[in-house]
Amino acid sequence: MKNVLSFLITFAIMASTAAAQIDLSYYLPDTVTYNPAIPTPKSIIGHEVGEWHISHDKLVQYMRALDQASDRITLEVIGQSHEARPLLLLTITSPANHSNIESIRKEHLRLSDPANAGTIDPKNMPVVFYMGHSIHGNEPSGANAALLTAYFLAAAQGKKIEEYLRNTIILLDPSFNPDGLQRFSSWVNSRKSNVISTDPADIEHNEAWPGGRTNHYWFDLNRDWLVAQQPESQGRVKKFHAWKPNVLTDHHEMGTNATFFFQPGVPSRVHPLTPLRNQELTRLIGKFHARALDSIGSLYYTQEGYDDFYYGKGSTFPDVQGAIGILFEQASSRGHAQESVNGVLRFPFTIRNQFVTALSTLAAVNAMRVELLTYQRDFFKTAAGQATKDPVKAIAFGSNDVARATMLAEVIGRHGVDIQKLNNQTINGKRYNTVFGVALNQAQYTLIKSMFEKRTQFTDSMFYDISSWTLPLAYGVDYEELKTGISGEKITDFKIPSGKLIGGESRYAYVFEPTGYYVPRAVNRLLQHNIRIKVATEPFFNSTGKKFERGSVVVPIAGQEKSEESINYIIQQILQDGIDVYAFNTGLDYQGVSLGSGSFAVIRKPEIALFVGDGVSSNDAGEIWHLLDHRYQIPVTLLPVDAISRGNLSKYNTLIFPAGSYNSINESGKEKLKSWVQAGGVIIGFENALQWLTSAGIGKFEMKSSESGDKQPAPRSYASLDEYRGAQESPGAIFDATADLTHPLLYGYDRTSVSIFKSNNIFMEKSKNPYANPLTFGNNPLLSGYISKQNYTQVKNSSVAGVSALGSGRIIGFTDNLCFRAFWLGTNKLFTNALFYGPVISSGSAR
Repeated sequence: MKNVLSFLITFAIMASTAAAQIDLSYYLPDTVTYNPAIPTPKSIIGHEVGEWHISHDKLVQYMRALDQASDRITLEVIGQSHEARPLLLLTITSPANHSNIESIRKEHLRLSDPANAGTIDPKNMPVVFYMGHSIHGNEPSGANAALLTAYFLAAAQGKKIEEYLRNTIILLDPSFNPDGLQRFSSWVNSRKSNVISTDPADIEHNEAWPGGRTNHYWFDLNRDWLVAQQPESQGRVKKFHAWKPNVLTDHHEMGTNATFFFQPGVPSRVHPLTPLRNQELTRLIGKFHARALDSIGSLYYTQEGYDDFYYGKGSTFPDVQGAIGILFEQASSRGHAQESVNGVLRFPFTIRNQFVTALSTLAAVNAMRVELLTYQRDFFKTAAGQATKDPVKAIAFGSNDVARATMLAEVIGRHGVDIQKLNNQTINGKRYNTVFGVALNQAQYTLIKSMFEKRTQFTDSMFYDISSWTLPLAYGVDYEELKTGISGEKITDFKIPSGKLIGGESRYAYVFEPTGYYVPRAVNRLLQHNIRIKVATEPFFNSTGKKFERGSVVVPIAGQEKSEESINYIIQQILQDGIDVYAFNTGLDYQGVSLGSGSFAVIRKPEIALFVGDGVSSNDAGEIWHLLDHRYQIPVTLLPVDAISRGNLSKYNTLIFPAGSYNSINESGKEKLKSWVQAGGVIIGFENALQWLTSAGIGKFEMKSSESGDKQPAPRSYASLDEYRGAQESPGAIFDATADLTHPLLYGYDRTSVSIFKSNNIFMEKSKNPYANPLTFGNNPLLSGYISKQNYTQVKNSSVAGVSALGSGRIIGFTDNLCFRAFWLGTNKLFTNALFYGPVISSGSAR
């Protein structure tokens, strides 16, 4: 017994020592020789892979070194992150392929051109394999494994690797999210103990808010592939379309107590537009992963937990474009080592699993090369046939807001879809000043369908992400399916056209209408220059008889601190945002109200604080921050929640409460907020923040109660518990709301129908005050997406927006996210109207 105990102790010490002294031999195949002229990771970054978390700057340093040392690698910078970090892409293939790389690329693209694909024999073509890593910055095993994969592909020698390189064009992106990776690596490296702590409670394993998952503006980049609102996404999507890869892998991490997942996901949760053959090929590739993980003794699972539905994710985006997307999810050590139900999970182990499955995918794409190339060719040929049979031949979309229509056209056009500016400017019988058209008979037919479709029937009731994303509804533009072809000018430049100065320079006043997307930027630009401006609360007319609706902005010339020349200069800047500005030479109006009327309300410059920190949803806060800071250039202070209790709020007149929990605010903080509002402050709250504002006695937003009734539910099996609960979640669907266009929150909207994206179970009762329901759902509001029957009952006849009054202040509440993922542009104006016009909302319309 003593000898056995001694042996176990010795073995444990050896295992611990091995864990602390891991080198390349732990990761790399020992059946391969390596070119000594290729630098190892340690020789450049100064430590073994997995000993420390790689920072983005060192990752870049090593990839540049490989580019210099290997004739198999060409490195290019395909963009920059918000924090000016380079987005790298390594093209890795044989030297012979490199010498002919542009011809190979062009020939490969012919597979996705139905007009030419039939003449191509894929047997002698290389396959294109896109490797992507760590789109969530605090899921770092992918980016750290990229060091090994790049080294292996540059240094490995032998017939097999030469065959792989001859038959494969590898596009390796070592870090999809440079800013998040840098943030997370700094956190864990600066908190690493010499004797590594595996305690899950250790600070190393518990990042401070907002964590490293997201990019600079706290966006989840793995939800941005389709709409590509962030620069990181735009760089990689452009490169995706430049090559049209056959397989794209996306290396992620999940909870510490899990094992390893590879696709396919749950079979019943595949988008109907994804061909069955896609899933068959994914399963075949999965067998290569299983063999590889079996060989090193790693546990794994597949066809559980994850789905293939939303095309905005990296592993699903390829599925609607003739390619195979593969998600890898590795249990995360969230640091250097952490206790788990499967034993101590060490960072090197997580890296090795990612590396092994990168190589198993490489083996699979080579073994299945002809199948994958043939599938790609057949996908686009089939799509062409479907387009011919489709009774819908084109889709027209348009708006009186040139900016939103143009930005939607840009999103669609970014994916290789031809866009036309139409000669016919009528949609659904209504004339618009900007109308674009998309013909369906083009290569991206299937992708186009996914962008415009509305779907309310599903084979499953659980979703890993959103269940609908109909883009014209998101952008708040009208659209129509056409049974005939379209005629217009092909558009390749999506720059928003400048507005016009109508009537020349004025010495009396300027006016612009509220419709344009960038009106908030124009209003802010004027206020930041201390120019006094007013908003119209009643319609009025100019001398030519043109009608200006409520929400139009008036810029009087007289009585301003700025000179006429300075005001004219700012007006010229406003024109650059696609906004027409009208010169008024008289204030007299016999049809409506004259410019000196008291119905024109002075617009107060908002001094904004956006609450951030523990308890607040970083995604929601980031979307608001991005809208104000990046799109509208409106100054905003990011204020920690605890500043309410310890700080001075007097320098702000507008406070924004994103979705989150605010229970950390004590009674003193609540009283401070009440006094602040009573003195004239405006609070804008979103989603579950409304419930806290109500419980704190600040706002009045009564929520609907669950209508379970007294009926005893039928017995259900224990095994169905998770599925039933999951079905009650609202993953994200689109609902039609009816708007009161006379209300200040709706200024700038020209249709009474507003498409609201709802991804929560928050249902607000309508107010008994008939003037206090500016935006409500009706009896049949579902436009597209999934919602359970129980929750749909609650949505019906509920309220989306409401205003409470407290003293001289206002508390404005929205049940839903108005800035969703930076692409739900159609509801942005609701939020900015609350910012600028909240103080002028009558207390008589309060809840």
